[in-house]
Amino acid sequence: MGRNKTKYVCQECGSISSKWLGKCPECHSWNTFVEEFIENTVVTKGVGISSKSKPLPLSDVRIEEEDRYKTKMRELDNVLGGGIVKGSLVLVGGDPGIGKSTLLIQVAATVGSSGQKVLYVSGEESLKQIKLRADRLGIGNDQIYLVSENNLDYIVSYVSEFQPDILIIDSIQTVYNPNVQSAPGSVSQVREATATLMRISKVDSVATFIVGHVTKSGAIAGPKVLEHMVDTVLYFEGDKNHTFRILRSVKNRFGSTNEIGIFEMTYKGLQEVKNPSEIFLSNRPESAPGSVVVAGMEGTRPVLVEIQALISNSSFGTPRRMAVGVDYNKIVMMMAILEKRVGIQIQGCDAYLNVVGGMQLSEPAIDLAIVAAVVSSFRNKVLEDGVVIFGEVGLTGEVRAVSHIEQRMNEAKKLGFKKCVIPKGNLEQAVSGIETIAVENVEEMIQMIL
Repeated sequence: MGRNKTKYVCQECGSISSKWLGKCPECHSWNTFVEEFIENTVVTKGVGISSKSKPLPLSDVRIEEEDRYKTKMRELDNVLGGGIVKGSLVLVGGDPGIGKSTLLIQVAATVGSSGQKVLYVSGEESLKQIKLRADRLGIGNDQIYLVSENNLDYIVSYVSEFQPDILIIDSIQTVYNPNVQSAPGSVSQVREATATLMRISKVDSVATFIVGHVTKSGAIAGPKVLEHMVDTVLYFEGDKNHTFRILRSVKNRFGSTNEIGIFEMTYKGLQEVKNPSEIFLSNRPESAPGSVVVAGMEGTRPVLVEIQALISNSSFGTPRRMAVGVDYNKIVMMMAILEKRVGIQIQGCDAYLNVVGGMQLSEPAIDLAIVAAVVSSFRNKVLEDGVVIFGEVGLTGEVRAVSHIEQRMNEAKKLGFKKCVIPKGNLEQAVSGIETIAVENVEEMIQMIL
């Protein structure tokens, strides 16, 4: 019997080495190489590709509308692009305890009530634990089949036996292939398990959800190829100390990316938030300096969110800067523009910025609202009620045009706002029924409303 050959695989990036290394030369992580046995396997066919396939002219390719299962959860259906596509592979990631398992058991209940068969495979919980959660949520359905299993071979046999319409794997880091000589959750195990589940999804037209753990940095644990292999990647975001949860699509082959769905965590499970703008602005203080409403875009959905700024005299040699919900560098840059282009001496002050409700805003259109909030707090002057502000700010102080003007202004009008401060370059796209203030630079905006 010959000696087994081994290799060393980085558990962070999947880099392979013939010997153990303390530091990975690819991702520069320390102590991440794990010894694995080399399997003498031969791949004969690609995943989900027929041996009879042949090249076709683009004009001969026929397009048909994807068959979808409706989950009866409008927020989730919107994020998925209209429902669960048959044969799709969906990866759901999020922090521990954020509500991933709760969301999926509710999806199983809504789809199962429509007659689809669901197989829920848990590698982390016993059947009694799942049953307790289902009872708490008021879920009881004969179309949902539960099994607690980690072995990939057994999972494949269950799928072949029950032939479900929906397959849920919770989680992919606990599933192992007995033919792969490495621990569950390793790069090789996650890659092999995902490849097998992808083959099942495409060949048998089984819509599959897989739960992925996240690292300390918030990225999904395992090789990056995991996100490339699946059809859709959903991130479940939110603070466990708050009730609101945000389901964000960062990849979707069957719909728009960067769509969000907003839920509220209750004792009865996740409840849809049908008007997130109204929720985020429900407890907004009146006559408070530093409070500004911005019309942001999350995918194709406009969302009105409150931005709060607090500027105070610093008691330290180096003033503090802190931002929650936006990039830290954003507030630093906006303050530098105010000092250089407007002449407001603000660099010696402590600055704190917060997006209310736990939202994460990253688009350039929030620049002008940040500037207005900072100046309002610095001058201790309250903005006029009923004003929404948005626009991109350049380093020379100019206010640049942004996209989706109609959607932003219509959302503001629907919630009863009276004025919109917009870039001058977007004046032609402004909608009627709401007063429009078009500004060309930051100084002009400050003179008009502050």
